[in-house]
Amino acid sequence: MSKFSLDVLRRCVYPFTKVNDPDVIMGSHFGEDVALTKVGGHVLASHVDPIVGAIENIGKLAVHIACNDIATSGIPPRWILLLILVPSPEDEDSIERIMKDAHAAAEKLNLSIIGGHTGYSSNLSRPLVAVTALGSTSDFNSVRTSGAQITDHVLITKGIALEGTAILAHDFSDVAEKFGIKEEEREEARLLIDEVSVVPEAIALAQQGATSMHDVTRGGLLETLMEIAYLSEVGIEVDMSQIPMRSIVLRFTQAFKFDPIRMISSGTLVATIPPEKVEEAARALSAKGIKFAFIGRVLKGSGVRIIQDRETTHYTEIKSEEDELARMWAKYPRNEFRRDKV
Repeated sequence: MSKFSLDVLRRCVYPFTKVNDPDVIMGSHFGEDVALTKVGGHVLASHVDPIVGAIENIGKLAVHIACNDIATSGIPPRWILLLILVPSPEDEDSIERIMKDAHAAAEKLNLSIIGGHTGYSSNLSRPLVAVTALGSTSDFNSVRTSGAQITDHVLITKGIALEGTAILAHDFSDVAEKFGIKEEEREEARLLIDEVSVVPEAIALAQQGATSMHDVTRGGLLETLMEIAYLSEVGIEVDMSQIPMRSIVLRFTQAFKFDPIRMISSGTLVATIPPEKVEEAARALSAKGIKFAFIGRVLKGSGVRIIQDRETTHYTEIKSEEDELARMWAKYPRNEFRRDKV
């Protein structure tokens, strides 16, 4: 339930993804979550993502998370292909619930489900949902993870560990209860699942000149910053005290003892903003009612420096295979797929 390491990807994946097609603007690259292809006078952005770290809300999560990656290129998502696999042919109710959730998410984003595949496999212990998202534009200047520039300001939206906390509240409710987290607290945390989309802020910030954007998925905020720094060949310094964290997230952090900057957090967008664009970016987000914070700067150097309690920790190694939600699944395994809980 985690990514392979960068070393494994370099050895086993990327040697086999080289293309010679002149219409491929950007193919498979570490840290770049979309492929860009010329189609006539337009650019087609495409991305595929599975949901393997959740049981409830997987239809909604699958749609939003795949579309987030399209939006971080500055291109609005428009179409999706939906793959659903369930453990048994008896899981018709699960398929219907997943489809209803996916349909509702698609309607919210004003996009179309144009195809996909549904099936079952006895080798699965719980449903698997994957979405291929597509979007197009006539603008060939997309935003890329590799675009951060020295002196840019680092901005994040909403807060950290949102998605991971919501999944713990939904799928690990029994564990949370044992830790003394009350039902009203668990319900507050469950509602964070409604904030997993970054499409509105990503499109707004692209229009305001963001040099790079990345949604915070596996590996959390730290891994996201590491990928931006690595691909942009810069250093990033952030102040931990400036990173927003909801009180309910802190409650779960303390109870489950996970590191919030390493926890998956779809719904959190990281963007680098040129100094002269900071005010415009802030106004654009405020106009949409989206909370945000400037947490640091892009500097010369490499890796990510996090300042906390007057001490600086310098992270230099990409560890895309590490994620706190994956650790929670290993520590508190769910032994049974309950068909009435999808």
